[in-house]
Amino acid sequence: MEIKITKTTTPKVKPTENLGFGKTFTDHMFVAEYTRDKGWHDAKIIPFGNLSMHPAATVFHYGAEIFEGMKAYRRADGKVQLFRPLENVKRMNNSAERLRLPIMPEEDMLEAIKTFVEVEKDWVPSNEGESLYIRPFLFGNDETLGVHSINRSTFVIIASPSGSYYPEGINPVKIMIEKDDVRAVRGGTGFAKCGGNYAAANRAGENAEKKGFTQVLWLDGVERKYIEEVGAMNVMFKINGEIITPALTGSILPGITRKSCIEVLRKEGYTVTERLLSVDELTEAMENGTLEEAWGCGTAAVVSPIGELFYDDKKYTINNMEIGEVTQKLYNILTGIQWGKVEDTFGWTVEI
Repeated sequence: MEIKITKTTTPKVKPTENLGFGKTFTDHMFVAEYTRDKGWHDAKIIPFGNLSMHPAATVFHYGAEIFEGMKAYRRADGKVQLFRPLENVKRMNNSAERLRLPIMPEEDMLEAIKTFVEVEKDWVPSNEGESLYIRPFLFGNDETLGVHSINRSTFVIIASPSGSYYPEGINPVKIMIEKDDVRAVRGGTGFAKCGGNYAAANRAGENAEKKGFTQVLWLDGVERKYIEEVGAMNVMFKINGEIITPALTGSILPGITRKSCIEVLRKEGYTVTERLLSVDELTEAMENGTLEEAWGCGTAAVVSPIGELFYDDKKYTINNMEIGEVTQKLYNILTGIQWGKVEDTFGWTVEI
């Protein structure tokens, strides 16, 4: 892929504190266009700015949009690295196939990400727990109404320096098991990382927050009995010594952090099972004390310990509202690899 680079003449002042998440953006963005007759073309890195779009663009009317979330990390030696970027590329193409958006060759998308991060590497923060959050996204922009095959698309990458997810330490969260709304159904777009999945989750999330909970634990959309995800993350449970995580049945996002957790846990000697887990089985484990730990896992938080679950008007406390041994071990190993503090024996990191 030939990428034309045009540097900004008015670079921004880089923030050094109170980074938050997704509030400040870097100096540049990557943009590439697709048309059915020409394929991918006009790849470029240009100064960050607004996009000009036709009011009839497909994305506005029919939700033809997918995205990814990944990070660049600054190691102690000052070098910058990515964590399993090819996995993000593969997942983005899987999402594109589901929504019938154009697929970009893996080597081209990976080159676009690496080149973009190379241009913006001075934006990767160096303070403890901070990183550069990278957001590739792809949308349809045919300039005509009517439900039809997508003939024009735009691929963009933007980035934002991100603060530590746990500035005050990892604190277990309170989660409500959602019984009414569902996030996705098998055969739908649950396995794709598309905006519609997140928009559909907003109502339940807001209702949970009003009741004092951080997020919801989703049940499947057919039988309303099997555990799926927690908020916008995958979820894992340690029950009687065994690590159990919902199987990827098509309605669950195949998380890269989820995959990494499974590989780390198995290497550490834990039994990890991917299967259907009913809310009744989980409730029984909470009642008889065999549920030892529970945590969500995703790019933003890496792991997020669950200290309380609420279901059928009853609260269940997990591990005395403290982070568990396995959850802490996962966090230490994964963040150690990501920031270059421990040896990457898996070959997951890619230096820029």
